[in-house]
Amino acid sequence: MSAPHPRKQTLASALFELPDDPGRGFRFVRRDRSDVFFAYTQLAQEARRRADCMRELGLGRGDRVVLVVAEPQEFVLTFLGTVLSGAIPVPVSPRSGFRDVDGYVASLAHITHASGAAAVFHTAENVAIVEQLVRMLREGGRGEGDAPRTWDVATCFVRDPVRSVPFSPRPEEICFLQFTSGSTSKPKGVMVTHANLVANARAFLGPSGLDRRDDDLGVSWLPLFHDMGLIGFILGTLICDIPVVILPTETFARSPLLWLETMTKYRGTITYAPNFAYQLVTKRVRPRVLSSLDLSTLRVAGCGAEPIQAQTLRDFSEKFRSAGFDSRAFLPSYGMAESTLAITFHNVGTPFKVDTVDAEELARGRATSSSTDGRTSEVMNCGRAFPHHECKVVNDDGESLGERQVGEVLARGPSVSPGYYNNPEATAQAFADGWLRTGDLGYFVGDELHVCGRVKDLIIIRGANHYPQDIEWKLGDLDGVRRGNVFAFGVDEGDGEQLVIVLEAARTDAERVRDAAHQCAVEHFGLTPREVCVVPVGTLPKTSSGKAQRRKAQRMYLRGEFSASP
Repeated sequence: MSAPHPRKQTLASALFELPDDPGRGFRFVRRDRSDVFFAYTQLAQEARRRADCMRELGLGRGDRVVLVVAEPQEFVLTFLGTVLSGAIPVPVSPRSGFRDVDGYVASLAHITHASGAAAVFHTAENVAIVEQLVRMLREGGRGEGDAPRTWDVATCFVRDPVRSVPFSPRPEEICFLQFTSGSTSKPKGVMVTHANLVANARAFLGPSGLDRRDDDLGVSWLPLFHDMGLIGFILGTLICDIPVVILPTETFARSPLLWLETMTKYRGTITYAPNFAYQLVTKRVRPRVLSSLDLSTLRVAGCGAEPIQAQTLRDFSEKFRSAGFDSRAFLPSYGMAESTLAITFHNVGTPFKVDTVDAEELARGRATSSSTDGRTSEVMNCGRAFPHHECKVVNDDGESLGERQVGEVLARGPSVSPGYYNNPEATAQAFADGWLRTGDLGYFVGDELHVCGRVKDLIIIRGANHYPQDIEWKLGDLDGVRRGNVFAFGVDEGDGEQLVIVLEAARTDAERVRDAAHQCAVEHFGLTPREVCVVPVGTLPKTSSGKAQRRKAQRMYLRGEFSASP
């Protein structure tokens, strides 16, 4: 058993040092909208009991444990129990639908194999998936004795185990493996240490981040297998003592209004979501219900995880102003799993800032301010690096660039992971000399970072850079096209890179939408698409967290999978 360490240097120590206050803890809202409340002490007690159960099942220090658990209460308690047992949790996306089951199982098998998992915990609704997973692993070369053991969380934690001393990890030990969403490649397991986790939580919830207050209450529907939901609203809030109300993720898609109703009911002060979520509630919520909402207590409405569109934030602010929403609550931010979660934050409580730049100059790698009537691009100001953390922008040779010069964003500091689990080649590519190569393009204005897009997603035509998000956003305004269901990427079959657009629309609208998209690309971007493919709704590949898989879509296009219109 490890020796004890100073206070709150690990998730394990933080869990047992939370205040013994029956009113502070986590409230889990169930799918039927009933809820259950766990005070901090109850969370710690149940996590410790589950840890003892795991030890009796033969799990212990360093064992990797895959969690295929959708229900938030069960996920959180099992995750914390795994940490206290000494094992290492590996959260994965639970299956969210019936489409592409084989693809889901293949991804799950990759994560299970790459992590060397000794066990898989799941719920009854995923038992068939887990059985298929085990068969796939055995057929792929893992023998009978090497296949992970599997348990249903509803049955394996019912007994009262022999109590033991909770595991006390060292700060430098791995807390959990966060597998990347795989938007451009197979998911890689980011090693998040206890020290990484504590450093990042204190950074993004501290004075230079959300500036935590004693009366704060978080409200979240974000998926718990993803870093924003898991660290932002579970692990970080436990380390820094912020009570939270957790909604099942699937309820947001079915009823976005529930998110706002929950903030109203519990007087939430902090929430977070990707750009698409603010856009969705703005579109879906009817004017007649605005009078029943009260968002006046919301002091932080964070936005990140995907490109942030200024117009989305403006539209949300205008729509919900009558419900008491203050646009100064918006907190644009930038981060990634390889830096635990957050890298830069806008100043809390101040108006968000947008940089309007000349689009043609931006394509050449220079962010030149513009207020003319010519073609411009809006780039969101994502704020500053946290204390004891650094960011810089470099060119292809690794040389630091000056203000308003576009290059790759690098980050370093105590939040940056030591690398990818059991993957030295990928680690060497992404981590060098203490710096994390983010793969994102951005530029500085003063000490404030502006993020333009991904290096690998750039479309380079006749020497000019084009950001797919700009093209996709503009095409998303077309009648008959749902924003978020448009992909733009480049292909080069020997005649130079050319633009391809793939979008989802109804069969009856296919010809009209195709023509409109072609014309829009020519008029607004000066680009003549090689092809505009109109495909059925649900065709475009996305990660489990909803990010566009443009590289996968490019491969599908080259294989001829988008040739047929709906």
